[in-house]
Amino acid sequence: MGKEYDKSHNVEDFIADHIRLAPLLVRALKEEGSLCWQVGHHVKNGVAVPLDALVYEVFSRQRELFLRNRIIWTFGHGTHSSRRFSGRHETVLWFTKGHDYRFNLRAVRVPQKYPGKRHYKGPNKGEFSGNPLGKNPSDVWEIPNVKARHVEKTAHPCQFPVALAQRLVRALTKRGDLIADPFMGSGSSAVAAALEGRSFVGCDIDRSYLSIAETRIAQIRKGVHRVRLLDKPIYRPKGTEEVSRRPAHFRNI
Repeated sequence: MGKEYDKSHNVEDFIADHIRLAPLLVRALKEEGSLCWQVGHHVKNGVAVPLDALVYEVFSRQRELFLRNRIIWTFGHGTHSSRRFSGRHETVLWFTKGHDYRFNLRAVRVPQKYPGKRHYKGPNKGEFSGNPLGKNPSDVWEIPNVKARHVEKTAHPCQFPVALAQRLVRALTKRGDLIADPFMGSGSSAVAAALEGRSFVGCDIDRSYLSIAETRIAQIRKGVHRVRLLDKPIYRPKGTEEVSRRPAHFRNI
């Protein structure tokens, strides 16, 4: 809300748009398919409105939609606040159309925190306590947002990372499935679909953003991957770097 492509700061307009959208999205969605809706917060005069709560209230009126997860996307950098805690997360609401839906957990498992941990008692004593294929990534995802020198940065003012869509594409679809994005912006979801071997259709009201998306897709076809892949570890500063940069009043903590 309030971006260059949406001048409205009115929550009522946001709700009205979603009331119009909901039946269209359900009609376009394949039976047993998934609908993933990524939103943040609207802040005006220091007062925050959790937009996912408004979306849920509207979408849940559709009898065919069922919420499976409220995924928290957290990131380390963003605009700093001085009179409230700085916002460092947005949400993805994952709905399915019906109850018999696709969920391929094996495709998105992540390394165990303690891969060698074993049961120390009971009938499974001595055996590995975690799944050897990796663990469920849970509903809290730490993925760097697209800021400053991020390899994916374009002119779009509110670009989300390819990795955010990539995990959803991997888990909720299979190769050859069709991914649709009615607000595709700079084409991050299109790039994710291309990388994972899915078909894609999308649209946007701003031609300049579509041009960016077309360029990014063309790069993928040429094998030029200007993408921070989902499996890339998040950079953690070394201890010496962390201490040298830390303000004096924090160095003894």
